[in-house]
Amino acid sequence: MSQRAFRRQVGQFAIVGFDGYTVPEDLRILANEFDIGGVILFSRNIDSPTQVAELTREVQSLRRDWPLWVSVDQEGGRVARLRDPFTEWPAMQVLGRSRDANLARRFASALASELTAVGITLNFAPVVDVHTNPKNPVIGDRAISEEPAIVSTLGVSIIEAFQVGGLAACAKHFPGHGDTSQDSHQELPILDINLACLDKRELVPFRAAIGADVASVMIGHVLVRSLDEDRPATLSRHVVRDLLRGKLNYGGLVVTDDMEMKAITGRYRIEEAAVEAIGATVDLLLLCGTDTARHVGVLEALIHAAEQGGLAMHELEHSLGRHRLVKEQYLTNFPVKPIKSRVETWIGRKQSKMIAEEIAHYA
Repeated sequence: MSQRAFRRQVGQFAIVGFDGYTVPEDLRILANEFDIGGVILFSRNIDSPTQVAELTREVQSLRRDWPLWVSVDQEGGRVARLRDPFTEWPAMQVLGRSRDANLARRFASALASELTAVGITLNFAPVVDVHTNPKNPVIGDRAISEEPAIVSTLGVSIIEAFQVGGLAACAKHFPGHGDTSQDSHQELPILDINLACLDKRELVPFRAAIGADVASVMIGHVLVRSLDEDRPATLSRHVVRDLLRGKLNYGGLVVTDDMEMKAITGRYRIEEAAVEAIGATVDLLLLCGTDTARHVGVLEALIHAAEQGGLAMHELEHSLGRHRLVKEQYLTNFPVKPIKSRVETWIGRKQSKMIAEEIAHYA
């Protein structure tokens, strides 16, 4: 791949945040210049189901060569961007107490129906961290269970149901965030466990997710000293290339957690960190903030690194090949029914609310 070709496609390596209920002009300009990989929605972008559906349609109009990911964190419980009249789901810890794979499948199928009805194509869920530290400030009830086998079984059910429903899933936060005692939004968590423990506990659900052909895996901003003494997992070739892609043989998309968290920005310039992450064979940088100038700076840093030989062109080409394959799988069949019909059919259905109530019985 030539440097010119990479410059044209560099935006595919970024999913970006933005302000407002419609596409702002600065996002339109960014997409036109860099052909961005996608966007992530937060409550700042969500007013009503119809508005979200209109917004996602507008986002797709920004495409140059490839459709865009329209992503969201819709886990259930406290991490849910879409609220009433969308179905509100209990935390995944509650679902985990059921130990019921069929219930997990019905939950995920209902959630996928709602998200795809409004044009969302990628959900950063499920959390497949094993919840082994009661003092963990960031995972807690977001985790399915403290038992790797339960996390694996229910996690796979969720992934499969999402993806059968046309919604790309994301197993997170590799290589495991469940045994940390720091919040990566504020500082870099350190996971001090040996490789044998990591292999028997943290990695078990990720192996299961990979076996279920999960569309994407999110790397956590954690320092796992037994894997890399110096670099957070997000920036580590030992973690991403050698372990996830090599030992675990994962061929799908690898996405970072938000690169603007203090676990990263407290230690690195974001442009420097972005280059290291892509150099570690990460495919997608999650840039959740709304500062378009910062997004441009990150993409320009990738271009500069590629031109100077700091990023291997053959690895960038392989990454773009992964982008193409996964996008072809999930972004070719967009909803054809009118927005009003889709919203009325799928949002806040009685059947979905009944499933949520069934899960809540395990609280």
